[in-house]
Amino acid sequence: MRQLLREILRDWKERDFPPIIERDDDPLKLADWNVVKAIPIVGFRRTGKTFLLLNVAKKVGKENSVYIDFEDERIPRKKEVLTEFSRVIKEEYGRRKLFLLLDEVHEVPEWSRWVRRMLDTGSCQILLSGSSSKLSLKELPTELRGRSLPVEMYPLSFKEFLRFKNEKLENLSEGLILNLAREYLEFGGLPEIVLSEKSRKFLIIDEYFKTFLTRDIFERYGIRNRSVMVDLIRLLLNSTYTTFSKSFETLKSLGHKVGKETVANYFQYLESSFFINLIEVCSPKVKESIRASKKVSVIDNFFIKRFSRFSENLGRLMENLVFLQAKRMRKINPMLEAFYWKDYQQNEVDLVLKDGLKIKQLIQVTYASGRDEIERRETKALAKAAEQLKCKDLLMITWDFEDELKVNHETIKCIPLWKWLLAS
Repeated sequence: MRQLLREILRDWKERDFPPIIERDDDPLKLADWNVVKAIPIVGFRRTGKTFLLLNVAKKVGKENSVYIDFEDERIPRKKEVLTEFSRVIKEEYGRRKLFLLLDEVHEVPEWSRWVRRMLDTGSCQILLSGSSSKLSLKELPTELRGRSLPVEMYPLSFKEFLRFKNEKLENLSEGLILNLAREYLEFGGLPEIVLSEKSRKFLIIDEYFKTFLTRDIFERYGIRNRSVMVDLIRLLLNSTYTTFSKSFETLKSLGHKVGKETVANYFQYLESSFFINLIEVCSPKVKESIRASKKVSVIDNFFIKRFSRFSENLGRLMENLVFLQAKRMRKINPMLEAFYWKDYQQNEVDLVLKDGLKIKQLIQVTYASGRDEIERRETKALAKAAEQLKCKDLLMITWDFEDELKVNHETIKCIPLWKWLLAS
């Protein structure tokens, strides 16, 4: 085994780096030799986690890093390989402080205990990446609780999307910007799909969806009655709002024999795999927030376009993008929380941003290109929410309309989606 591991390390030293496009996430900012913690890179599959590890190696140099992919068929799936691995590293690199970049390490039994032991030596920074279902924020092993600083990865932001398309904002006319924004709106930000020709995009998203279902859901959780989960996902992709009870009743009406607890577990599986996120209503009463319908956000717009009746509903796609961007904003401000708002008269605001105890901003999203296309109910809801939540920062995200509106002594700023995505 020792000879095999030496061979794998030699392969690493000799291999060339693939082309890597810089992402905004930089795990190196979390590396601190005074207080060493593991840095798990978590997120939905195919969002670029492996490339982020390789970019770390590129920045620190191969003489200071070791990258191992534990899905390599040559590596035995047994815990002894990790003990041997640490010995071989010591032989090859001596006392040099290293960045250990471990991809799919969860394939090896008792990996987390080994990672904890390696952290305790203080001689290495350990960055981990792997399956979205086995290395999620909710499923980090006990040994790493309090000993890790996770980096949550999302599909490309619009800023990153332009970088991947090799487009510079200063060289683009407004028409070209809107054209690129429309592509981003409909086909999402999964890196490989962004870089692919349009004719291949649908083939790739179909394969991603099948792999996600098989590996991150069916196999990971041992689901036998797969048709229930498939129908639940179809319901969620075609829903703006949902509750456990409503989904349970709908599945029963479709002829599925399933319990409420099972449906609740299925929701948890989908959230743990990062495929969906459920947004609660903004309410001072915790019970009301828990019981009320939740808005459904999907990890990437292309899944909505490909697999739901919302494929041509550009307002729905815009709203989903705004939710995803709000999640990214939490990386800068961890105190930021996203909700929606609704009153008993069914007035609704799409997004409420809360910073700690303070309501920071109210946001309405509409596919509007002019003042006359903005529906009165949308501005009325913003004004009512502003009064109830005591918030003066009111924003209307439009397709390409920019101005200010006055409603009930309140000022609503209107900004095009692409501008807000780049500014936020």
